[in-house]
Amino acid sequence: MYFNRKTFMRGVVAAASVATTAAVYRRLNGKSEAAVEAPKLAGLEAPAVSAEAAAADGYRIDEAMTPLASVTHYNNFYEFTTDKDGVADRAKDFSTKGWQVTVDGLVGKPRVFDLADLLKISPPEERIYRMRCVEAWSMVIPWAGFSLSKLLARVEPLSAAKYVAFETLLDPARMPGQKTGVLDWPYIEGLRMDEAMHPLTILASGLYGRELPAQDGAPVRLVVPWKYGFKGIKSVVKISLVAAQPKTTWNLQAPDEYGFFANVNPKVDHPRWSQATEQRIGESGRRATLMFNGYGKQVASLYSGMDLRANF
Repeated sequence: MYFNRKTFMRGVVAAASVATTAAVYRRLNGKSEAAVEAPKLAGLEAPAVSAEAAAADGYRIDEAMTPLASVTHYNNFYEFTTDKDGVADRAKDFSTKGWQVTVDGLVGKPRVFDLADLLKISPPEERIYRMRCVEAWSMVIPWAGFSLSKLLARVEPLSAAKYVAFETLLDPARMPGQKTGVLDWPYIEGLRMDEAMHPLTILASGLYGRELPAQDGAPVRLVVPWKYGFKGIKSVVKISLVAAQPKTTWNLQAPDEYGFFANVNPKVDHPRWSQATEQRIGESGRRATLMFNGYGKQVASLYSGMDLRANF
């Protein structure tokens, strides 16, 4: 595989990202939150359940949140650049005017949603989730969004639909990283239907009570908190319900390193580094990684009887 130039370079980029994580997060702590200019998110609602119930459901974890400046200035978004602390600057002029999301495939009512209509499906709720990157760094982020299941219900999935496929905007003029060959574009991802319908799986349109910044996936992105961060596809323009397991970007690039499921599992190492511990951005020292990123109570039953080493 490594005789393929593209794959080799992708491996270099990923390894470099891991090596520089600890150094970069120290720089981020000096950034001012005043540098984040995203407007406040309209219509943000308090959770419809008690704090105790929200914690039990996994909607709000009781851990220190990662500073806003770090969440918005330490980003993996290759569509702009592979430089984590350079994404915010490259994306600062990104416009979402006229944004549409197509939802099609094995559904009774396929539809193209204007962004305003999409966001009217449900008022955004705050979800405080852990986010664990496959590169072994992590954050705690107060997202705002609604369960993906609410959108899928609007298009009436057919019984033949077993998976959900997602696609990012393809526009090299607006996303200059797409002019490079670091990945094959557009970015694509997928979930099994039961994963997509799980209440923890959300379409996020904001974070920290603000509209989602471009560098974090504006205007709408997927968040699946028990999976590695690369499953959280950003700047989504298409969602398709399909019968067969869809192809996904990182699984295509390096199938022995990035599986379709990508569930956080400290017992299954990446071929080039351990997944047993992680570097929480903003903290000194490393912490133990939790199975399913700490959401086992809510999601472990989805994988009952599966070999999680083979289905990584």
